[in-house]
Amino acid sequence: MSVFLAGVAYFASVFAVGFLLGSLRVLILEPALGPLAAVLIETPFILSASWLLCGYWVRRFAVAAATAPRLLMGFSAFGFLLLAEFILGEYGFGRSLSEQLSAYKETPGALGLAGQILFGLFPLFQARIVEK
Repeated sequence: MSVFLAGVAYFASVFAVGFLLGSLRVLILEPALGPLAAVLIETPFILSASWLLCGYWVRRFAVAAATAPRLLMGFSAFGFLLLAEFILGEYGFGRSLSEQLSAYKETPGALGLAGQILFGLFPLFQARIVEK
């Protein structure tokens, strides 16, 4: 259960940072530079925050370095992130699920999805890279 809770905490903390950075991206960077440049600027910041927060929650919940617990933590966080993104898109921005999914076909959306997949794999990567 603590592995699942680590995933929830990881998701919630990164979502909060992502909400802040995403707001800055949409309100400031996109109008000035366009969607692709804005995502390229934002991505290293959110991935860096994700890496640091992942390490914190792994230690806080003492998540074992074995593959299964790390994947459970990462996949649960990734699942909650996608769910939150779809809910926010639907109710916050009035975009249907199909509209949100079609955004992944565009380069900025594909880059964002790639970053989210990395976010979900960070718990496993940290077990293999950092904790050896």
